[in-house]
Amino acid sequence: MVYVDMLIDYGWKLGPSCHLLADTEEELHAFAQKIGMKRAWFQDGETHSMPHYDLVANRRKMAVKLGAIEISRKELIEKLRAYKEIKNKV
Repeated sequence: MVYVDMLIDYGWKLGPSCHLLADTEEELHAFAQKIGMKRAWFQDGETHSMPHYDLVANRRKMAVKLGAIEISRKELIEKLRAYKEIKNKV
């Protein structure tokens, strides 16, 4: 499954953004490619909180149209915690 959280204005020059994440990196990259994301924009789980792509409003809209599940900030935090738990066990 692929997910997007809510748009937030982080002061980024391109406007409000959100995160595109997925249950697996394979799903994440395949979906990101469908919405025109470059692999170079991928943010891995080593240097960032968890593997994801940052999306601006138009790409978020496209992602939802193609089946990404909208999640709340609370759900995003739950996914982050679960990812960290799994990563710490490895």
